[in-house]
Amino acid sequence: MPPAVAPTVQRLTAPVALSCAPGFPIVRDAVLDVDTTGRIAFFGRAVDAPPSDATVRPLPGLLMPGMVNTHCHTPMSVLRGMGGDLPLMPWLTGVMWPAEALLTEQDAYAGMLAGCLDLLRTGCTTSVEMYFFTDAIADAVRAAGSRAVLTPGIIAAPGWDRLGTWEQMRDDVSARIDAHGLVPDADGRIEFGYGPHSAYTLPAEALASVGEHARARGALLHTHVAESLGEDAHLRDAHGSVPALLEQTGTLGGRVLAAHSVHLSDADVDVFTRHAVAVAHCPGSNSKLAAGTARLLDLRRAGVRVGLGTDGPASCDDMDMWQQARLAGLLARVGADDAAALTAADVLLLATADAAHAIGRDDLGVLEAGRWADVVHVDTDDIAFVAPDDDAQLVSNLVWAGGSRLVRDVWVSGEQVVEDGEPTRSDRRAAVSGVRAVSTRLRAALAAA
Repeated sequence: MPPAVAPTVQRLTAPVALSCAPGFPIVRDAVLDVDTTGRIAFFGRAVDAPPSDATVRPLPGLLMPGMVNTHCHTPMSVLRGMGGDLPLMPWLTGVMWPAEALLTEQDAYAGMLAGCLDLLRTGCTTSVEMYFFTDAIADAVRAAGSRAVLTPGIIAAPGWDRLGTWEQMRDDVSARIDAHGLVPDADGRIEFGYGPHSAYTLPAEALASVGEHARARGALLHTHVAESLGEDAHLRDAHGSVPALLEQTGTLGGRVLAAHSVHLSDADVDVFTRHAVAVAHCPGSNSKLAAGTARLLDLRRAGVRVGLGTDGPASCDDMDMWQQARLAGLLARVGADDAAALTAADVLLLATADAAHAIGRDDLGVLEAGRWADVVHVDTDDIAFVAPDDDAQLVSNLVWAGGSRLVRDVWVSGEQVVEDGEPTRSDRRAAVSGVRAVSTRLRAALAAA
């Protein structure tokens, strides 16, 4: 009896594909089938592919998984470049927070939509977001066709009480999850979690309470940890370190994602290891704000899950995950005085499979049956690729010389959301105009204040 026809609606073929699965296999003459739910039905060599009556889309070049940005504040696209030469705390308290006090829900939507389209065009299909105006942010994600883990900000700092108390912010997230689930839509494009901003903007009891709410619901808790030396010196004086404080308050456990985690001691790394805390590594933002260089290699050696993040477009103006991958690799090599400290494959995995693992999403970051069909098509007909038939050379050229400028097409849940470099669901130029209008208004208001 012949094998059953695969229940697929689309078949993508390409000369080569990177699955980003364990062992980093490189698949030549690759086939990827998408089923009726938007998940991958088959991925592998054409010779092993099942019969299918799906529409075939032959693609030149290379297929790979969509990238996963583990830490971002994408609505801050409207604030890009403001206070760009200041260190973290003066930038945050003197520029960002006053500007954010003027933002409306419509402004957040404009920034999120334009930012999502920007991420998609570079091959990043998923972002972990910490911001406010949750309904507007979710609407923008859906309009762009991207994917996001939304961890609404929870904060108790001067000026932020206009959005409610930290208890109200926490309860809003819990009510959403209780009413609609962690993933409210069938296409899986939105997941809800908790975003307690940091230990220096929340009392200890808030961190403990949010941690309890997140664990009870299996939700991601996403927070800033030890980003710079000056932000939380009083906490280190009182508790030894921010990770120690989080452990002492019972905040850790469950799914915890610690953004930045630059200034960690060996004892802090041990805390992360004991509690299976993951780290969102943001080398671009850390460098721009002169916050320091995270101990990436030490974290990896300790078994801590690490994924790459851009941080927001106001603190790391270029939200290109390829740039983050390169910078992570370069800083690690220089810091270790070892050109093999992170290979090209290692840094690509930090933006794909490792990033998905860091946020507890085994349905993203790898091309394999059962995962969402979040797929990126890269053009290899470029001088960046001097030996595309050689596996090692292919990956090296892709990471160090190719990157986002060669992304041509992108699919999320099997739907093509970027075609030949342009978004398919929303008008990119209109989105840019929307961001510029918001920025113009904000700058005028701040100048007049």
